[in-house]
Amino acid sequence: MAEREQQHVRVAVIGSGFGGLGAAVRLRRQGITDFVVLERADSVGGTWRDNSYPGCACDVPSHLYSFSFAPNPEWPRNFSGQEHIRAYLERVTDTFGLRPHIRFNAEVRGLRWSNSALHWEIETASGALTADVVVSATGPLSDPKLPDVPGLDTFPGKVFHSARWDHDYDLRGKRVAMIGTGASAIQIVPAIQPEVSRLTLFQRTPPWVLPRADRKISAAEKWLHTKVPATRAARRGLLWGIRELQVSAFTKRPNELGLIEFLAKNHMRKAIKDPGMRAALTPDYRIGCKRILLSNTYYPALARPNVDLVPAGLTEVRGATLVAADGSGTEADAIVFGTGFHVTDMPIAQRVTGANGTTLAEEWKDGMAALRGASAAGFPNFLTLIGPNTGLGNSSMILMIEAQLNYMVDFLRQLDVLGGKIALTARQSAVDEWTRKIQRRMERTVWNTGGCDSWYLDANGRNTTAWPGTTAEFKKVTRQVDLAEYEVLRPPGAAVGTSGSARAEVAV
Repeated sequence: MAEREQQHVRVAVIGSGFGGLGAAVRLRRQGITDFVVLERADSVGGTWRDNSYPGCACDVPSHLYSFSFAPNPEWPRNFSGQEHIRAYLERVTDTFGLRPHIRFNAEVRGLRWSNSALHWEIETASGALTADVVVSATGPLSDPKLPDVPGLDTFPGKVFHSARWDHDYDLRGKRVAMIGTGASAIQIVPAIQPEVSRLTLFQRTPPWVLPRADRKISAAEKWLHTKVPATRAARRGLLWGIRELQVSAFTKRPNELGLIEFLAKNHMRKAIKDPGMRAALTPDYRIGCKRILLSNTYYPALARPNVDLVPAGLTEVRGATLVAADGSGTEADAIVFGTGFHVTDMPIAQRVTGANGTTLAEEWKDGMAALRGASAAGFPNFLTLIGPNTGLGNSSMILMIEAQLNYMVDFLRQLDVLGGKIALTARQSAVDEWTRKIQRRMERTVWNTGGCDSWYLDANGRNTTAWPGTTAEFKKVTRQVDLAEYEVLRPPGAAVGTSGSARAEVAV
């Protein structure tokens, strides 16, 4: 029997979270149907599939945390829970007919660029294929990060990360240690506190926490948003506008955030009456340096009698005893790590080999860098969604994703206009210039000057994660591909044509 010919597609999308599904929708709307979405799991949803821990919800209002082309007038709350967001992504998948394009259980094991064929060779758990263009939508919150704690392998109880919650393990009546105080931890703590016998929170660094203006969205509101779409658009626009006005305080005038710190301290004071505990929970860095967290239940949960706060990180495990940096010991039956993700060292980068025979991880060893957050030098026809310096500290990442989808569509259009078997690769000079201007703007932001060590910063202390501007500005600079920032690659021996005029400067 003849060997089946290896499948070739025009576009391969990696991941089926917001980024991957958004890319699939935009491809179909552009009339492009020759594409696949490679998903390592058995269902869509990305981080909203993986993070199913108790209390999991979004800290961005629902009407802003959704696609502009797929509004949902039926959001149940201002800040909807994980189950509602995941259900929304399932509906988007079905509404836009995406399932025939998705390959489930097809984790990408390796991607290699072929300089001779000018395409990507892709190895997945379900077989091999090739693609003209690869769109990586794995996202920065996809691979959990576990700290290397000495003696952890001696712990006799249950251990898991918040993004890999073990729903078969019953926490009721158990002594539970929560490691970390990030966005996941402040939702988990109040959710499990009523049912565990003892909850010990290991806090290396206290977060700033503000009240969460959450409530049920009334039936009348849902009806109005369904029957009068303009009201839905107005609500989204108001939510967006308020957050755009906040950006300058984060990026240019961090000293203006003092009032917000006062509100956060007052929020804490209402629930935490013990002065010593308040002191331990009060950050020593400027608010906004780390992501500001929203919760009405976190502080009240910490004040409950079955909760202990250890104002130090976990440094060692000795059997069932957890030892903190302050020398204190705690007995536990289960350890839950809320220690974040591989953000500045995304594992997918180790699996992508570019035109020079080096991996993306090797090229990024001194820090991630990509032209307009999408194109890394030396990796032709490879686009990253939510790439370097596209993260936000106060608004919806869906806005940034949609801006990058505009860039993706124009990238494909440019390939069509140039014609023939070609590829576009970002010029190193363009990437360097873009990165230099981003980092220069980053110098006065709260993320760099606020006095904290956050996941926005890489191992070298450089902020390769956040975007130092408004979402409107990012949309503007990613509206179209500037061919002056790219080199056109053609097959060996092919005639060289002209690529037309393009702007000569890199604008940020």
